[in-house]
Amino acid sequence: MILHATSDGTMRCIYGEAIRLRTLGSLSIQRASHVEPNPDGTWSADLSPVGGPRFDDFPDRSTALKAELDWLEDNWLSG
Repeated sequence: MILHATSDGTMRCIYGEAIRLRTLGSLSIQRASHVEPNPDGTWSADLSPVGGPRFDDFPDRSTALKAELDWLEDNWLSG
């Protein structure tokens, strides 16, 4: 898990259960994206909740999740 701390002490991360985040202080957990199946059996990753793009036509869920994580780490995490 990558934790990004800002100069005001606010932290941002992509949620995982590697550590108990509540031990760091009060939390505000928000959805950053949606990975969903499409009617044709492909998968999409919609990052619009954080102002990102929508990626479509992944052959499986794990590929869509990887694209989601890569985009969040490269474009959103350091805010």
